[in-house]
Amino acid sequence: MEFIPHNYQKYCIDRAVSDKSLGLLLDMGLGKTIITLTAINELIYSRLDVDRVLVIAPKKVAESTWSKEIEKWEHLRLLRVSKVLGTLKQRIKALNTPADIYVINRENVQWLVEYYQNSWPFDMVVIDELSSFKNHQSKRFKSLKLVRDKIKRIIGLTGTPAPNGLIDIWTQIYLLDKGERLERNITAFRERYFNYTRYGDQAFGTYDLKTGSEDSIQNKISDICISMKSEDYLELPDINYNRISVELDTKAKKAYDELEKEMILELIETGETIDVTSAAALTNKLLQLSNGAVYDEDRKVHEVHNCKIEAFMELVEALNGQPALVFYSFQHDKDRIKKALSKLKLRVRELKTDQDVTDWNNREIDILLSHPASSAYGLNLQRGGNHIIWFGLNWSLELYQQANKRLHRQGQTEKVFIHHLITEGTRDTDVMAALGDKGDIQESLLNSLKARIDKYRR
Repeated sequence: MEFIPHNYQKYCIDRAVSDKSLGLLLDMGLGKTIITLTAINELIYSRLDVDRVLVIAPKKVAESTWSKEIEKWEHLRLLRVSKVLGTLKQRIKALNTPADIYVINRENVQWLVEYYQNSWPFDMVVIDELSSFKNHQSKRFKSLKLVRDKIKRIIGLTGTPAPNGLIDIWTQIYLLDKGERLERNITAFRERYFNYTRYGDQAFGTYDLKTGSEDSIQNKISDICISMKSEDYLELPDINYNRISVELDTKAKKAYDELEKEMILELIETGETIDVTSAAALTNKLLQLSNGAVYDEDRKVHEVHNCKIEAFMELVEALNGQPALVFYSFQHDKDRIKKALSKLKLRVRELKTDQDVTDWNNREIDILLSHPASSAYGLNLQRGGNHIIWFGLNWSLELYQQANKRLHRQGQTEKVFIHHLITEGTRDTDVMAALGDKGDIQESLLNSLKARIDKYRR
């Protein structure tokens, strides 16, 4: 297929060729992969400026997206790809296979750096989903930081650089410019641009932007980053968000209320600090119960109700044969969904392989099941359907937005419907509200828990 770039894509390609470091903060669906590959092809085969390229990507994206994109376009036919995935033996073999681009999943970055030690061979690095390096304490960030001086060119790709606010931006920009624009370390960055507020005597606090900091940060990184929104450059079909309320029956509501009260009272009685970790642990258990089942300490599943399953089946029936991409939160969600769907004559598949992606886009699958963490990035699923069903939500705004963009992206020809199954009177409603506000998710998590603690203290 012949690639005829849009004007904005041509601009991005030119910048990727001319700039040694570049952040492509392009909204989902604007073609970050084809832009980057076109620039790589130019740098390797026309300018002879690059020899070996390392692409770091989420696992599912590393497995298929980059190689499939190369196969798709005529002008990229010379590019050779080696996937550094799988077992230790398979990864080493892939690294020793002659290629232009070596694709590795981000979980193996530390291993890769340790494997090469002082003989880092990649003169160009592309970080697909740069925001996954936002944690300055993560091993992947620390490892890449060690070899940053050996990297001649670097491109960072993401549509969500700051899902939890600009506090996340430092590590990403550091990998691009080695601390030139936003301070040399995270402490100096925080002190310069943020005020820290502690919650009473608790261990947890928040960083709030100082007056003028947002403009200052954006101005400092404007020369090294390109930011574009899809609504400014693409004519995509509308997207419709549909909330489907699920009411618990009397028995299920009693079970939910008892579990919530028991866990919160335990926190109060033991005097534990209410921080993000404890709040998330409590929320996780309650979200399981909202969906219909819970794990015990031995990971044994206890089914409590079918209220959400029944609502899900009614929705599937209402779709009248239209395919749906279904996101679940817990393993027992998936198992119970599959069991319920087995009664219908539908083609149900879990998203695991490249073939699953191909079959979905060929309209050979009716219900495609996936966890958002395994399919939120990079996968092009827009040709297989226009309905997404969220059976269960989590607190990650980034995963939520990215997952929805698997269908609402360039190439989609129909209006996209995002259906949310929300169990009323449970933590489901808190998560839905937080995602809708698009604000500080952690703060929403803590505040919603504190409200419930106050309720049981009375």
